[in-house]
Amino acid sequence: MAIAASCSKRAVQQIGITSSSAVTEIHRRLLLSNLSSSHASSSSSSSPLRHMSQLAKSPGKQRAFLVDTLAMVRGLESQGVPSKQAEAITSALTQVMSDSSENVAQSFISKLEMQKFEMLHESSLSSFKSQVQSSQENHYASLKTETEKLRNDIEKMRSELRYEIDKVTAGQRLDLNLERGMQKQLTLLTSLIGKFML
Repeated sequence: MAIAASCSKRAVQQIGITSSSAVTEIHRRLLLSNLSSSHASSSSSSSPLRHMSQLAKSPGKQRAFLVDTLAMVRGLESQGVPSKQAEAITSALTQVMSDSSENVAQSFISKLEMQKFEMLHESSLSSFKSQVQSSQENHYASLKTETEKLRNDIEKMRSELRYEIDKVTAGQRLDLNLERGMQKQLTLLTSLIGKFML
């Protein structure tokens, strides 16, 4: 609305109307123009230049007016604005408002595009969740395999260590038994030598 107001002042100055009352009336008519559509429909056939109060032809397309242009022209004329100047003001204002609405529309997306974006976002999110879940499952399976392999290696090392301990223990027992046997034989031999010496 601020854009339309500033542009309306420029439009009024361009066509030679600089009084504040005319500008104020233009602003008031912008707000109240939709309320006077019934008056516009009853008198739309009086001027051949104003019969397109709903649609205006622009290059390559039709443009919908945001206000009732005929009612705006009639309102300006009722305030003493000449007919050609009223039409020029209305044309300039509707052009500015239409351009502004198109600029605003280009800054937003349609409901259908928003729904497509939401569907694409949900699809991407679902795909990401599936990838994360699959990655977690693969990681868990790999971790489980590595843990089982490590457990088997530990058990194998434990068995080998137990075997080595048993082997060393058996060797020590054998050495101890041999030493005891040698001591007994030495004691017996010493006893026999002592008897023979007597």
